[in-house]
Amino acid sequence: QVQLVESGGGLVQPGGSLRLSCAISGSIISIDAMGWYRQAPGKERELVASGISGGTTVYADSVKGRFTISRDNAKNTVYLQMNMLKPEDTAVYYCNIRMVVAGTWRSLEVWGQGTLVTVSS
Repeated sequence: QVQLVESGGGLVQPGGSLRLSCAISGSIISIDAMGWYRQAPGKERELVASGISGGTTVYADSVKGRFTISRDNAKNTVYLQMNMLKPEDTAVYYCNIRMVVAGTWRSLEVWGQGTLVTVSS
């Protein structure tokens, strides 16, 4: 069974940086698409950044130039580097990965459990 394990959240001061990680546990063939979403209290979940296997990435206007989505295929891990953090970035961050599972060659979309990022002085 394939699962995603998120880490890297925490409390950071405005202007600081954090790197979120989303590690895939289980055997996969490929990562076809990846994304990071966030949900602030009282708000709907929103897309922060996404990427596809061809290399194209998309960012929400609110994070462009500050956040970077990336992947390490050798480690089966997806990252979100967050710089120049603002209080309005405070939210629970979720990774979402669409992958091809080894053995079955089945396409599977999985969500991480979420990690809390708090930006406050």
